[in-house]
Amino acid sequence: MALAVSPSRAELFGGWQKRLGTIDWVPWIIIALGVFLRFLLLGMKPPHFDEGINGWFVDQMTKTGFYRYDPTNYHGPFHFYVEFLAQTLLGRNLWALRLPVVLASTFCIWLTMRFEPLVGRRISRLAAVAMAVSPGFVFYGRYSIHEVWLLLFSMLFILGLLGLWKVGTSGYLWCAGMGLSGMILTKETYIIHVGCAVLAAVVAWISHQITSASDAKPVRQVWANLDFAVVIAVGLAAIIFFYSGTFYNWNGVKGLYETFNAWFATGHNGNGHEKPWNYWLKLIGRYEPAIAIGLLGCVACQMFKTIALRYLAIYGAGTLAAYSIVHYKTPWCIISIVWPLLFVFGAAVLLPADRFRRTGYIAAGVVLAVSLALSVRLNYFRCTTDTEPYVYVQTYNDIFKLTDPLLKLAHKNPTYYQLVGHFIRTSAYPLPWTLGDFPRIGYYEKDNLPSPIDADVLVVQEDKIALVEAKLQGSYYTMPFTIRPYQDTSKLYFSAKMFKDFFQGRVPDFVGKGSG
Repeated sequence: MALAVSPSRAELFGGWQKRLGTIDWVPWIIIALGVFLRFLLLGMKPPHFDEGINGWFVDQMTKTGFYRYDPTNYHGPFHFYVEFLAQTLLGRNLWALRLPVVLASTFCIWLTMRFEPLVGRRISRLAAVAMAVSPGFVFYGRYSIHEVWLLLFSMLFILGLLGLWKVGTSGYLWCAGMGLSGMILTKETYIIHVGCAVLAAVVAWISHQITSASDAKPVRQVWANLDFAVVIAVGLAAIIFFYSGTFYNWNGVKGLYETFNAWFATGHNGNGHEKPWNYWLKLIGRYEPAIAIGLLGCVACQMFKTIALRYLAIYGAGTLAAYSIVHYKTPWCIISIVWPLLFVFGAAVLLPADRFRRTGYIAAGVVLAVSLALSVRLNYFRCTTDTEPYVYVQTYNDIFKLTDPLLKLAHKNPTYYQLVGHFIRTSAYPLPWTLGDFPRIGYYEKDNLPSPIDADVLVVQEDKIALVEAKLQGSYYTMPFTIRPYQDTSKLYFSAKMFKDFFQGRVPDFVGKGSG
């Protein structure tokens, strides 16, 4: 009987080298780049106004056990349940609030490369790199807002439609069904994306009649009726489950159609967020060179031989046009609008004949390098600079004047979570979520005032300062305090007795009547 011979160390090492050499590392490098840009210094900017609102809703879910869908809120329930899970598992902190969206944003990069069978490897990878480094996709991929989910589910929906057109397998059926269900669960603007997807199919068919595409004929579908029934059943079950507040609020299901009355009115009036029709074009011109080239490439979409590329160009340009008509515009919507143009960018730089292909790659490299530089500048140096159009209703770093001392005290000694605070001003978000672990901090709007008015910390709106100071008895360190733009400034008061260690060598700025 022959004895087994163990492989030598050199043979083992050579085997690993061989296996590693067979791995296609390019997708992993692209995803790693996207992960790095999205996770780096994730908590450096304070929570946005909308993040504070979303976090507050999650806090209410913790108390009630479910999310009560409001059809006038213009956002579906899915995001809140994901945030509820993250906050329950990881605690009430900014990382937990943002982590699900960061992961979803990263998944979108991977999903971009799943278009490879439809548009080609080089185009899908160029699109993925462009998404990984885009200033907008990185910036809003680090915010706990609904738009990233709409991006993800709209990509999944379109991937499914094109996959059914060209491949016809049940996997693409699931992509289309779950993408549509996810959009419905995320935001009422899904109706725009669905409408544009249908119209784009009609226009793509007309385009094919003018200049034939090589693969325009739909393939034979290989999924069964049972597959279709299961996809529909799962999608409907998910929609009913979440909109009904996990069966605790059946009236929420009616909100699926009730929401459009309020939504259409808001879209027409703008409600303070009205912008001109060319708003998106200005953002693209300022921040997104790859998308700008993709938009220009739509003009030449008849030259694309692949029907999927033509469809993406038509769908992307059509969605951009549709959103341009709506008066209500907020900049984070851009990521769910322009993502198809990333593929058109890849196609445009590769469109020239083979002898100019190297020039196309060089041009793509320059564009992506510029995009990366703009992304780094925006996300790590100017992420709270309100002159940046992408930095919209963003909380100022002023908020750290308040939160840093409070949280340092509470982390040092948990009894300080019982500090008394009076925030006498309108719309103090994101503070109700940020300081949600301080149960004795109260919020007073309009003519409401606490009694007694003295507290360990106060935030007082400018037009209430004289009234409040006339009633204060204690001594306080004070400083100007502004939460966000488009809002009256405030004055921040720290009790001299409680916060003296933070202001060593400084005498109180305000001394009340009872301090003597």
